[in-house]
Amino acid sequence: MRQLRILAAAGAMVVVVAGAGTAEARPAARGCAATAEIFATDNTAVITDPDDARLKTRLTRFEREVRGIIRTHGAQPGASTLLDGVFWSGDLNKATYERSREFDVNRVGPAGLRHIADVIRKDYQQESVLTFRCLARTSPDTDSVEIQAPGVSRTALHDALLADPEARERLGGGSVTLGGKLILVAPLADLALAQKFTAGLGVDWKTAEVRYGDAEFVAETP
Repeated sequence: MRQLRILAAAGAMVVVVAGAGTAEARPAARGCAATAEIFATDNTAVITDPDDARLKTRLTRFEREVRGIIRTHGAQPGASTLLDGVFWSGDLNKATYERSREFDVNRVGPAGLRHIADVIRKDYQQESVLTFRCLARTSPDTDSVEIQAPGVSRTALHDALLADPEARERLGGGSVTLGGKLILVAPLADLALAQKFTAGLGVDWKTAEVRYGDAEFVAETP
C-alpha cells in the first residue's frame, strides 16, 4: 500500500452529520465493531487502468494469511472487508487503483497493532500499512477520523478526485466496499474538508458515520 491517506480503511464515537458544520453525537459503544483496523494489500504494482484484471482478485489467500499473522502475534482477528481503492498520484498526475482488505483486530494495544502491521508490511513488500485504532473523540491520542457513507461507487470516487484538487492533495483518495460504502480515513484537522468532499459525492449525511481514533502509516524506520 502506498503511503496515502485512505482507506481506508479503516474505525469510538459515531457522529451523524446533519449538515455542513453541524453534528450530533451518538454513544461511543455503537461506533466500533473492533478495537482497531488494519488496511493492507499484497499488491506492489502501480495500476492506472480501472479494467486491470488484478483489480478483480478477492485476495482470499491474502485474507487467510493475514488473519494467521494477527493470531500468531497475540491478537484476535475479526471480520475482513474487500475494498476497491482510488488514490491520486501527483507523480503520474492521474488516479491509481488498488484492491485491498480491511481487517478488524481485537485484543490488541498500540504497540501490538504497530508490530502486526509492520510484519504484514515486510512480508508483502509494502511501503506502508495503514492502521486505525478506535478511540473516544476526547482521547489525547485521537488524531484522525474514519468516515463511512453508503451509496458511493468507485467511479464516483474517481471522478470526485479529478474534480477536487484540494481533496486529492490533502486526502489522497479513499476506498469503497463492493457494496458501495465509502471508507475514508483523514486527519482530524481535515474533517471539514472530508465532509465537504463526501457531500460532493452525493452522500446523504443522515446516514454517514464518523469514527474517531489514531491512524498511522506503519512504514520502515529510517
